[in-house]
Amino acid sequence: MKYLAIGRTAVLAGAMAFGSGVVWAQGGGGLQPQAGIPSNQMPGALQDVEFVQRLNEELPLDLRFVDEDGRDVALREYFSRRPVVLAFVYYECPMLCSQVLNGITSALSALDERAGSDFEVVTVSFDPRDTAAAAAAKKKAYVDRYNRDGSEQGFHFLTGSEASVRALADAAGFKYAWDDETQQFAHASGFVVTTPSGRLSRYFFGIEYAPRDLKFALIESSAGRVGSLVDQVLLYCYHYDPKTGSYSFVAMKAVQMGGAFTLLALVGFVVVAIRREHRAGH
Repeated sequence: MKYLAIGRTAVLAGAMAFGSGVVWAQGGGGLQPQAGIPSNQMPGALQDVEFVQRLNEELPLDLRFVDEDGRDVALREYFSRRPVVLAFVYYECPMLCSQVLNGITSALSALDERAGSDFEVVTVSFDPRDTAAAAAAKKKAYVDRYNRDGSEQGFHFLTGSEASVRALADAAGFKYAWDDETQQFAHASGFVVTTPSGRLSRYFFGIEYAPRDLKFALIESSAGRVGSLVDQVLLYCYHYDPKTGSYSFVAMKAVQMGGAFTLLALVGFVVVAIRREHRAGH
């Protein structure tokens, strides 16, 4: 029997739209089944909705889309130099998509790293009816919300054909469905962080995202090119847990690092003491 679920504070627009009272939970491979709700008791659209982690798989960067200025673009234009925050929404979404974008923008605003210089933000509409004008309006709203000089170069809002959007969403493990009765899309909430080359690196679920976890994801996805030396050291003490889509503190690593610093301090003390003794003897 098939079940569906969604993690942490994640919400399904379809579940909200249907008022189904569905309970969702986080599993090891992404949005995994929560026992107790058979699929035959769910609205039909929800049976096709999931967000499955496909860590380390590559996105099809040759797919073509239309940007907020109406230009025909290849997806790879946004990949090569910096990690990418990739979100699937639709621009006329009545509730959930705005909460996802609000959560992403709030988390990014808390970071020292900047959109356009340290990472890219790419938002793709999965509604083929969305237009470049709608994408432009949404971009302006979130660039204004982010409120950092030059950030318009780091935010990209795309639309595309059903084939292109579906191919990209499938590659990322994002499954959505249209419901004729409500005239809305049923979909999961969350986003992914990819490497500069378009490899899926980290998943975030829900509508609220910890800035610390997002910072760590950007550092790891950039192969160390984002973040300071202190950030790199701190990251060593944390481990990404696919079951929760977040970073957890690893006590043993912290102990190992503390031991290493203690050893270095002891060696430094011994070296200084020997040098002083040597000087005193002369």
